[in-house]
Amino acid sequence: MDSVAVSIAIGSKFKSINLYHTIKVALFFGILQGLMPLIGYFLGSTFANLVDSFDHFIAFAILAYLGYRMIKEGMEENIEDELKSLKNKTLFILAIATSIDALAVGITFSFQEINILYAVSLITIVTFILCIIAVYIGKKLGGYLENKAEFLGGGILILLGIKILLEEF
Repeated sequence: MDSVAVSIAIGSKFKSINLYHTIKVALFFGILQGLMPLIGYFLGSTFANLVDSFDHFIAFAILAYLGYRMIKEGMEENIEDELKSLKNKTLFILAIATSIDALAVGITFSFQEINILYAVSLITIVTFILCIIAVYIGKKLGGYLENKAEFLGGGILILLGIKILLEEF
């Protein structure tokens, strides 16, 4: 949802954005959103055996915190200062900034029986498609929807954390 929110902001700021630049934006966000959980998964896998008995609490805490942070960011009405241009460096920085949460989610994946390649592929493709749609929504609706995506994403993360916690009991 962070990537979608920033894509909406990009669409609202660059109303004349063309298909090439829209796909470029979506590729940056999609690839980084897929790569970060993979990195987190491998980091988490290295110590998953040590925390197996309480991993559900860790997963809940991480997801609840990330969800809370997303909702809090959604209340702040600010558009990224870095949106001055659509240079590769700017897009890379934005993609890293919006995918840090995905690194933590990847760590939680390592505590569960998840097909990481399937999950990463799905995350990459869905993010790519949603970011293309979000740029065009931003072009049409401006900044009105930007913080709504943050609320939705934060709520989903918190509910996912609660689900993981409840499955252990």
